[in-house]
Amino acid sequence: MAKTSISFDWITIIIYLLLISFGWMNIYSASLGSTPTSIFDFSQTYGKQAVWIVLSLVLIVLLLSIEARFYMRFSSVIYIISLISIAGLFLFGKTINGATSWYVFGGISIQPAEFAKVATALALAKYLGDIQTNIYLFTSQVKAFMIIAIPALIILPQPDAGSAMVYAAFLFPLYREGLSGLYLILGFSAIAIFVFTLVFGPINVTLAVLAICVLSLLLKKRYRPKVLLLLVILVASMAYSFSVDYIFQNVFEQRHRDRFNIVLGSEVDNKGIGYNTNQSEIAIGSGGWVGKGWTEGTQTKGQFVPEQHTDYIFSTVGEEWGFVGSSIVVALFMFLLLRLIMLAERQKSTFNRVYGYCVTGIIFFHFLVNISMVIGIFPTVGIPLPFFSYGGSGLWSFTILLFIFLKLDSERMSFW
Repeated sequence: MAKTSISFDWITIIIYLLLISFGWMNIYSASLGSTPTSIFDFSQTYGKQAVWIVLSLVLIVLLLSIEARFYMRFSSVIYIISLISIAGLFLFGKTINGATSWYVFGGISIQPAEFAKVATALALAKYLGDIQTNIYLFTSQVKAFMIIAIPALIILPQPDAGSAMVYAAFLFPLYREGLSGLYLILGFSAIAIFVFTLVFGPINVTLAVLAICVLSLLLKKRYRPKVLLLLVILVASMAYSFSVDYIFQNVFEQRHRDRFNIVLGSEVDNKGIGYNTNQSEIAIGSGGWVGKGWTEGTQTKGQFVPEQHTDYIFSTVGEEWGFVGSSIVVALFMFLLLRLIMLAERQKSTFNRVYGYCVTGIIFFHFLVNISMVIGIFPTVGIPLPFFSYGGSGLWSFTILLFIFLKLDSERMSFW
């Protein structure tokens, strides 16, 4: 099929530019300290990020100049290369902050797990876009889950639980393409039972599930589930609930257990493992409605929030720009996500549509978890805020992820 005239979605591009610009302003403030320096000081964090931003603009030109068909045709090759790159970390990776997730070349650190998300999105789009793939078949579902699970399972033992967790975002495009909602129900139920068991204990959770099953039998006949199904749910829930303590004590590392306990309120450690979150909450709360002003945040200037220029960058927004500024940032992200969904829905090919939903799911997952982490309602897991947090690998991976989709959208062709 012939190409349509190329027309890029400038609304999305403008949102991207706004996010990286505002993100750099907050990185500048978070890394400034008490002694002002030139914004062109490339030895500082904000100077390095400025270089990555400029290089990202060059990268965008390159991404948009490549023919859209390239991304579909070579998606499998890109996926295999990404798997090799993350597996190679076990031999050649450098350990930073307890995770062997980085390659270091002449002082430049590259985190391949960030780029593996792009490769997985392309591979999943390629598989689901194949005319012989039927997502309603169990075998197709298994293959799709394997595409998602393989990189996550390689990343998990590095250990990098945060990056591995992001792969849950790929359920979003699978669900859009027809995956049964039962998987989502099972997933959310497993998470709910896990959390409620930690808080209330397995016996109380089992009694609650039993009550739900009994109430289900009181529904009208057409809505009433089968007794055998309810029995299976009850037994499975009970077995899972009583295994939670073992999983929590033996599978999770101590730092993960501490973070869960702090979020759940069963442990208070504002001077230890909970210090980051506590200081972040103080910084955000002190911002009030309109904030203290750019570079005027006392918590930020005093560098009381560790890792504030990376995972906790949103605390700078809250302190210096207040509720109004924070709301604008959230609104920009929500507008971007809604725009990406709209673009995905207008695609002519399954490959384009699935990839678009992958982009949306990944950005949404990062946004949701990072904000929740910074305000203290989710454990600290090391997930950056897209386009905001410091880091060349993160900025480049999100830039590549987004602008490949904008290139696909600009031509909107059918590949089959």
